[in-house]
Amino acid sequence: MKLLEERIKKDGKALGKTVLKVDSFINHQVDSEFMDALGKDFAEHFKEYGITKVFTIESSGIAPALMTAKYLDVPMVILKKQTSKILNGKVYQTRVTSFTKGTSYELTLYQDYIDQNDKVLLIDDFLANGEAAMGASRLIKESGADLTGIGILIEKSFQKGRKRLEDAGYYVYSQARVGRLDKDLIEFLPEDAPVLEGVDEQELLLNNIFVFQGKNMTGNSLILYFIF
Repeated sequence: MKLLEERIKKDGKALGKTVLKVDSFINHQVDSEFMDALGKDFAEHFKEYGITKVFTIESSGIAPALMTAKYLDVPMVILKKQTSKILNGKVYQTRVTSFTKGTSYELTLYQDYIDQNDKVLLIDDFLANGEAAMGASRLIKESGADLTGIGILIEKSFQKGRKRLEDAGYYVYSQARVGRLDKDLIEFLPEDAPVLEGVDEQELLLNNIFVFQGKNMTGNSLILYFIF
């Protein structure tokens, strides 16, 4: 999605090989009109999928998920990271570890807000290693409902999250796919770029291996590795 890529180029900041700072318009200060546009894009993309509920994980995914739910005209459900006393006894729960933040938490879903007939669209702001999305998928599977699609604002394509989700059978649509980060450097991949087969590009770079992804003259996907 060019709109998001251009905004990241304008207001985002790469702080290193794995950290992209977008807190001025996504996850600290929120641009409501921009979120509306992102939600409209998700809704347009998934409009034929029969979505009955939009799920997200608190808290950074709430704004785009709400806008998506508005355009799909379905409820939004927030998966909780903090256990609530009023939800005791009627919940689905699973343990999630955030490798990015170095923390773990119990992801919680109240049973009354999902049933086996639901077709769920999960919306989140970032996809890196895929731990949060896999945790959400476990809750949805336990309920008997279907995780029909996953919508991501910013995918770190050099990490393993997308491959994990696709290998588990889930469809992933990312509005911006970041192929490489470095200090003051942000490079994007096209939406249909191939996924590295279980390889973390940042690990390769640390070992002096450069990865090039593209297409050959016949349009077939091409991945080249250069050792330097």
